[in-house]
Amino acid sequence: MAELVYRPVIGAALTFFKALDLKIDTQGSEHIPKTGGAVLVSNHISYLDFIFTGLAALPQKRLVRFMAKESVFRHKVSGPLMRGMKHIPVDRKQGEHAYAHALTSLRSGEVVGVFPEATISESFTLKSFKSGAARLAQEAGVPLIPMALWGTQRLWTKGRRPSACRSGGGYLASSSFSARRNASTSSSVVSKEHIQRTSPAASSQK
Repeated sequence: MAELVYRPVIGAALTFFKALDLKIDTQGSEHIPKTGGAVLVSNHISYLDFIFTGLAALPQKRLVRFMAKESVFRHKVSGPLMRGMKHIPVDRKQGEHAYAHALTSLRSGEVVGVFPEATISESFTLKSFKSGAARLAQEAGVPLIPMALWGTQRLWTKGRRPSACRSGGGYLASSSFSARRNASTSSSVVSKEHIQRTSPAASSQK
């Protein structure tokens, strides 16, 4: 089925980031399967994390269907876009409906994106994870793929206004890489142990 909304939104986002001269480093996309269902989980430090998490799947030609709070789907601007991109609304009072929706998507071969912290971490360190992502992967019989983001909080995060300013080099989630030009963000598909080892908890840079 043609993606009449998702692909144009991706194109618009990439054009916007290019205009900002934003450097995006993505590592490990090969771990995302080219076919079949998968649960992609990430840390959550910015309102824009779903964009960068989704970009990590593009090299494998996959589109990620994100689980997001239901209120976003009611917004007059974001609502039609979210529905058009086939994302999954989550009513926290009736989470079983979102769980069933996500499970159906996984079984039909979709990649489902989850932020298991369920909210933005204002300290930029990992909060406690909800168990839903792991349960979805187990029940659907699909891989659970952890990834880590860093640098996205410089663009727009909780308690701060959106910023398009250029800053110094960004810290990369993977310790074997570094960034030193303009504003930087990174997304790395890595093991859970690597996320814990390279978490920005050891860095006070914001």
